[in-house]
Amino acid sequence: MVRQRLSRADRYDQLVAEAWALVRAEGTDALTLGRLAERAGVAKPVVYSHFPSRPALLAALFTEFDDRQTAMLQEFLAAAEDSLDGRANAIADSYVGCALAQGRELTGVLAALQGSPELERVKRESDAAYAKTCRGILAPFGGAGGIAPASITAIFGAAEALSQAAVSGALPPEQARSELAALIVSVVGRT
Repeated sequence: MVRQRLSRADRYDQLVAEAWALVRAEGTDALTLGRLAERAGVAKPVVYSHFPSRPALLAALFTEFDDRQTAMLQEFLAAAEDSLDGRANAIADSYVGCALAQGRELTGVLAALQGSPELERVKRESDAAYAKTCRGILAPFGGAGGIAPASITAIFGAAEALSQAAVSGALPPEQARSELAALIVSVVGRT
């Protein structure tokens, strides 16, 4: 195999794409820096220069997913009507849609994030930032006291469960989206 010389940013993108492909094909347990180097056709030091450890690689995968989810949310919001229903649908469509686009491999990465305090912190910080964004999106439709943190926690607990049900085929994607949107409207409407 002939190795292709890429810029550092392009190599990083290639390694992230190859890591997702490896997780999709063989599961998260197969994801090691050595296997990633082999799959990407590069020497191990190239992979280590981007990801000093497996936890760093897993954190990078989650961050890449999180960035895509935030971008998708912004796209759906730009096209949504400025109403509680419109914003709830944008959040639901983007949350479930991004999980479906990523597929089952996200479940393995999320499980791996639970195994390390460092990785749990990355997920917690990401979840808090996303929740803050969504609270801001929904705030004009909440009561005088705003949307309580417990309400946002309930919404995203349901979002995670419904998304995973759609990814696994236990629920049709449209049913997961519509149920999540209805839940958001119900929770925000009662505040």
